[in-house]
Amino acid sequence: MEDFTLYDIIIIGTGPAGLQAAIHAARKKIKVLVLGRPKSSSLYRAHIENYCCISGLKTGEELLSTGIQQAKGFGAKFLQEDVISIAASSDIYQVTTESGDIYSAYSLIIATGVTRHGLGLKREKDLVGRGVSYCVDCDANFYHNAKVAVVGDGSAAAHGAVTLSKIARHVTLITRDLRVSPQLKAELDRDNISVLKGSVVESLKGTDKLDGIVLRDGTELQLDGLFIEGGAKGAMELVASLGVRLDPEKFTYILTDKRQATNVPGIYAAGDICGRPFQMAKAVGEGCIAGLSASSFVLKKRIR
Repeated sequence: MEDFTLYDIIIIGTGPAGLQAAIHAARKKIKVLVLGRPKSSSLYRAHIENYCCISGLKTGEELLSTGIQQAKGFGAKFLQEDVISIAASSDIYQVTTESGDIYSAYSLIIATGVTRHGLGLKREKDLVGRGVSYCVDCDANFYHNAKVAVVGDGSAAAHGAVTLSKIARHVTLITRDLRVSPQLKAELDRDNISVLKGSVVESLKGTDKLDGIVLRDGTELQLDGLFIEGGAKGAMELVASLGVRLDPEKFTYILTDKRQATNVPGIYAAGDICGRPFQMAKAVGEGCIAGLSASSFVLKKRIR
């Protein structure tokens, strides 16, 4: 790691939108940091055969690897960590990663993609708000001294379990393969947190509200709440406190103009997080625009 933590641009997300933004921004010879895990991108396990100028069938893993090397070649720095929070201080944005490290930048590009929420269980949607939640930060305070569980494999799940442990009586983290930093994993070592590795939720119990869950191995857990946290922190949790405007219907996507700029100066967004269609071609195009726009924003600040 370099001996500075102040960058010109921090890009959150290592999918096609984030990588294309990194390539265009780094070409401007400014300091660019890219945060995120390529394996978390929806492209990673996909196969591409309908992208302009690419012949034959290509794997998403192959394309992402090439994009990372291109961005690195122009000087972009990469750190495979998820982002836990973003804060604004004067004209600087401070980004905290799962390891607890803080990186600062004059501009941010949000290219996190969208989390495909849900376990697909029978009556799951019926119990949302009645014991089932998709957002720890939103609903944790409803579970004081309660018995809850968190399902997920990434930083959002681990961080959510730690957050809930300070409120709930007991937290069970259910994970197939926990993919987080050693620092975040160490935080799970608390008396009121249990980790069930390799477990999968099979069904939900309860009629008017959640009473518990059944795991695939037949284990039953009596619960007051179940939090489904897939992957990294979602854009809503990360940027809502900064005043970034989201779509007014579902609060799922970030609203941007033609420059991929949000309503908050210095914050840009690109890719699936900006809405449909969920296509690599759209993500790359928006990433290009976001990278150029953020670079222009930073360079103008330098002139001042």
